[in-house]
Amino acid sequence: MDQRKQTFRMTRQRRFILEELHNSGSHPTVDEIYERVRRRMPRISLGTVYRNLEYMASHGLVGKLDLYGRQKRFDINSELHYHIRCDRCGALADVELESTALLNEAIKYTGDYEVLEIRLELLGLCPTCRKNRDSAEGRFPSDLEQRGKQ
Repeated sequence: MDQRKQTFRMTRQRRFILEELHNSGSHPTVDEIYERVRRRMPRISLGTVYRNLEYMASHGLVGKLDLYGRQKRFDINSELHYHIRCDRCGALADVELESTALLNEAIKYTGDYEVLEIRLELLGLCPTCRKNRDSAEGRFPSDLEQRGKQ
């Protein structure tokens, strides 16, 4: 067992935070988790939720997603996996890749660098934003197509 997980103490607050993260079915922000936990523990503070999430992330119990230019999000799945983010609305989803082993192995060999963290974020349009774009009058080009013309 990972030594970081051995030193972890499950408090009532941490249990509620983990339960709400698990029940969210998504990748919520600290604020979103706080609002959910506060319904069960009205006196809990935002700072307490934040510190506990950071602590649990440092002990490998939850994943912390520090996405480019966005508010931190947390993931009940702490194993290495990848995400896709909607460029319009910011929706986030896990990406199921058939074989990431080759990519993960290749990343380990980066010359003289020590890899501290791996981040791979795919950017696209979620089904809702794609549908809204496609049904808009005169269909406008996607943001990715616009970027290519700059």
